[in-house]
Amino acid sequence: MDTYTHGHAEPVLQSHRWRTAENSAAYLLPHLRPGLDLLDVGCGPGTITVDLAERVAPGYVRAVDTSPEPLGEARALAAARGVPVEFAVGDAYALDAADDAFDVVHAHQVLQHLTDPVAALREMARVCRPGGLLAVRDVDYATVTWFPADAGLDRWLDLYHRVARHNGAEPDAGRRLLAWAHAAGLRAVTASAGAWCYASPAERDWWGRSWAGRATASAFAEQALAAELATPVELQEVAAAWRRWAASDDGWLGMLHGELLVRC
Repeated sequence: MDTYTHGHAEPVLQSHRWRTAENSAAYLLPHLRPGLDLLDVGCGPGTITVDLAERVAPGYVRAVDTSPEPLGEARALAAARGVPVEFAVGDAYALDAADDAFDVVHAHQVLQHLTDPVAALREMARVCRPGGLLAVRDVDYATVTWFPADAGLDRWLDLYHRVARHNGAEPDAGRRLLAWAHAAGLRAVTASAGAWCYASPAERDWWGRSWAGRATASAFAEQALAAELATPVELQEVAAAWRRWAASDDGWLGMLHGELLVRC
């Protein structure tokens, strides 16, 4: 099984809950309409899923995640919003669906964590109907940039790359999506890019607390220690750097994402 670099500790879910269709799948939204059947691969706590489900209702929506941990929260969110979604544990390499089962197959921040993203793209294309859309979006960590400069954040970015690649994953996935799609035999592809930016006091506080927590109390921290890529002291220093950035009135951070729409 692949290793999920982030895990599902509370500091991780804190950041995942911020994600919406508007801030994380805007490239897909113009192509949605009521009645489409949609599969969301790697749904996490379901915030994007439920937004998408509202747009395609009364279409059938299924969402899968490799871990059962966030699915209870996802089901509660769908129930609170009154949107029918079927949530289940699932494998991106072996989706529990027939060929040509869905009009839209969506995966957000999934391929970067897989040891074989090309195989996953082939599998997602398998369950997408002819004429349907496969939509994927992944960050490119090498593009993450911030102000003010901080050696502790430089160490964080280097460490994140090393931990992810120790897991057999590709943290700079965004720039590789088009190549992966071509390797999967997918040619009717439209590539684009999007960005997240955190600069307001509330955004800095939220993002800084999330990563300060991840640096010391998450699967990422556990993996860094187990692989002897960092010491507890170094992880504490990374957490302190994130708190410094969050407290800076001039603090700014941006990150670029690759996006693909594949016509099946």
